[in-house]
Order: sequence, then C-alpha cells, then structure tokens
Amino acid sequence: MSVIVLVPGVLRAESGGQGRIEVPAGGTLGGVLDELARGWPRLERRIRDEQGQIRRYVNVYINGEDCRLLAGSESSVPDGAEIQVLPSVAGG
Repeated sequence: MSVIVLVPGVLRAESGGQGRIEVPAGGTLGGVLDELARGWPRLERRIRDEQGQIRRYVNVYINGEDCRLLAGSESSVPDGAEIQVLPSVAGG
C-alpha cells in the first residue's frame, strides 16, 4: 500500500529533483508525512514546523481536497491517494 506525494518545482531541491515520491500509506496525512520524513527529511521540514503541524503557508491536498477543510494532519489518506504540496508564493 502506498500513496504518491506530488512535489512542486520550488521544493524539488529538497526531494532530490523528484516530482513524484511514492511512500508507504500511513493511514493519515500525519502518518504519510512521517514516512516522507524518513526518506526526505529536508522536504518534510519545509512542509511541517517543529511541532509537527503543517506550516501555515503550505497547502496540502489529498486527492484534490484541502486537508485543512478535512481533518488536517489527522485526515484519512486512502491507499493510492495523491497528495499535492503547494507552498504559497508571495511577490509583487
């Protein structure tokens, strides 16, 4: 059982250049991010803060649904799901 984490170009330096990372399904988003931390700790640190919470400027979607509108890190992640990570971009 596994899920796919889609990594945007701006974070690919932290994922060894990979745009798609397959990780074991963790049951919850937090579990998936724990698995991601094992193989790509720098990427996971860009997604979660020191308390393990998703950073406020990072949006995470599970099969296209904003995890914050679900149950945050406790959101259920089914086998085969796609998790998309999108950091906010600021500029002017």
